[in-house]
Amino acid sequence: MNTIPNFDIKKLPPQARQLTALFYHMGYHFGDINLPLLALMHRSYDSEHNYERLEFLGDALLGVIIAEALFERYPTHNEGQLTRMRATLVRESTLAIIAKNLQLSEFLILGVGERKGGGRHRVSILADTVEALIGAIYLDSDFNTVKQCVLKWYENVFELVEEQNVLKDAKSRLQELLQAHQFALPKYDLLKTEGTAPNQLFTVKCTVAYTLKEKTIIEQIIAQGESRRIAEQRSAESMLTNISDNLPKLK
Repeated sequence: MNTIPNFDIKKLPPQARQLTALFYHMGYHFGDINLPLLALMHRSYDSEHNYERLEFLGDALLGVIIAEALFERYPTHNEGQLTRMRATLVRESTLAIIAKNLQLSEFLILGVGERKGGGRHRVSILADTVEALIGAIYLDSDFNTVKQCVLKWYENVFELVEEQNVLKDAKSRLQELLQAHQFALPKYDLLKTEGTAPNQLFTVKCTVAYTLKEKTIIEQIIAQGESRRIAEQRSAESMLTNISDNLPKLK
């Protein structure tokens, strides 16, 4: 069953009839005009037909494309470094940069309330729309085509993570992540100390609480190290990896 509606473009807002400029910025011209229209349509305009399903598809595609690009671009980086870089490249704030480069805000199809409320420049909407457009390109073409488009969009964005995200210590990155979402700071508890100096082993528990779909989630990670600082860093590193899959969903 075809899940892409056929829109009467004459009944849509004026920007829906002026997509040539967007296609130019994207580096892709759609064969099926209904796909970009759906990708640009927020639920405030149409609760039934909107970008949410395409966003779901685009989110998965983006993760694969960025993971492959990082794997090839940084052959000496370990799994932890690659995971952190991927999280930075697919987060809302980065996708908003992509949206700005594409001048996407001019083409969003929003309901009156969302439009008056500043939705055209809302980071979450811009990020969601970028993912929806990725899904739309994939349905209109194939994986290699959407991959080429996405990597073109990201040409000047990879440098955002090459230094700051890889080299910054785990505790700082975890704290900044939680602060960015207005969650409580992580808590570190020393559970036990074994042995005598200089051959001691410290066991630390890192506890993080965050909200996912209006439900409070409490995560705990236990790690050990030759010092309390090392144990805390290791627990923070594991915590970042543990919650990375939820990053795009955190509200």
